[in-house]
Order: sequence, then C-alpha cells, then structure tokens
Amino acid sequence: MQKHTVTVILPVVNETYSLRQTVEMIEELCSAEVLEYLIVICKKTSIESRKVIEEIVLKYGNKVRVHDQILPFLGGAMRECFDLAKGTHLLMMASDLETNPEQVPQLIALSKQHPDWIVGTNRWTKGGGFTGYSPVKLVFNFFFQKFFSILYGTNLKDMTYGYRIFPTALVQSINWTELKHPFLFESICKPLRLGVKAVEIPSVWKARTEGESQNPFINNFKYFGTGIKIRFMSKSKIKK
Repeated sequence: MQKHTVTVILPVVNETYSLRQTVEMIEELCSAEVLEYLIVICKKTSIESRKVIEEIVLKYGNKVRVHDQILPFLGGAMRECFDLAKGTHLLMMASDLETNPEQVPQLIALSKQHPDWIVGTNRWTKGGGFTGYSPVKLVFNFFFQKFFSILYGTNLKDMTYGYRIFPTALVQSINWTELKHPFLFESICKPLRLGVKAVEIPSVWKARTEGESQNPFINNFKYFGTGIKIRFMSKSKIKK
C-alpha cells in the first residue's frame, strides 16, 4: 500500500504572521505527515507576504514549493495546485488562520482511516461555530446549507467551508470549471455527484486579523448557480 502523504495548499495574497504561524503550527503538530507545502502567489501578493514566504523557504527548504499562479482568482489557484500536488492526499486550507491549523492532525488521521473519502470541516455542528462572522452572512449561510444538503441528499452540513483533505487522484480526475470562491463549493459538489463519500469534523471559524478578504459578499449569490448546475450535470461532464 502506498504511504499516506499530504500536500498542504496555502494561497497567499496579503498574509504575513498568520501564514508563518500556520506553517509553524502544522510542522510542530504533524511534520512527519506532510510531504510538502505548496504556497501559491499571484500578482496581488504583497511584498511583505513574499518576504515571509522567503523566510519559510529558507527554514524548511525543499519541503516548500512556491507556485506563481496563471489562472486568476482563488479557484484558479486551487485548480493549478490540484494538478501540481505530489502527495497521495491534498489539504485545502487558508493561510489567514480562518482555518484552524490545530485541526490538521485530526483531518489527516481521519483521512488515513478512510483514504478514498473526503474529510471536511463543519462550523454548524456541536463543537463548531463562528467568531466575527457577519450576522447577515450567517443567516444566509444557514439556509444555504440546509437547501443544498437536501438537494444533494447528503448529511454534510457545511458544504462551502474550504477546509478539506482530498485524495489527490480524485481531484486530478475531475473537470473543474470555477475560478472564483464558488470553487470551494464546486470542490465538494462534483465529488458528491460522483458518489464519493465525505465526512465532517467540528470546526470553529475565526475572522482573519490581518489583510482583507478576497471574497466580497456579492460573490455568495454565485454559489447558488454553481450548486444547481452541478446537481443536474451528467457524470460524464464531471470527469475529465
């Protein structure tokens, strides 16, 4: 059996100390489980962030790869990294501490138990939650999750939170199309349509403390179109 190894994907725009803390926490908690950190930069990545990335590369050497994305936006960055990942599994998370790095060992452990499954996180279950989240977005998110969990016939309760670990072979077999933040939703909808099993663990989302979000509220309405389109898409169009 192939050894379970993980590629950690970290998109960076304006994160500095939070990026450094994310990598250091993962290294402290489960360094042996992580094959590589795939740090994605773009034209908007700040000078300060690039300096921190240089420090991380100096500290961890070949364990860190820096990729200058070609496709635009967050979805474009993730799509390129899905193809570049060398681990048997890849972890999609943020570099701004909105995805809690302390949970990486738990995600990896559960992925080892179910290597063909997707292991995600859930802010709506007991033990999860939101800190610093907009009340308007919270109401919107609640009804959105309810609607699409019913539409897809799944027990998942947080289908838009982009903190998940995937089998690399799975994501490399799928035809991805979203470029912006709705990609985070596409990344679970298409596997579900293919019959892939998925589980969630509780997680608390905390608002970033540096930089600005790259996901304006208006983008949330685009998630509806993504979810509806994929639900009625033929499986042949989902696979490459």
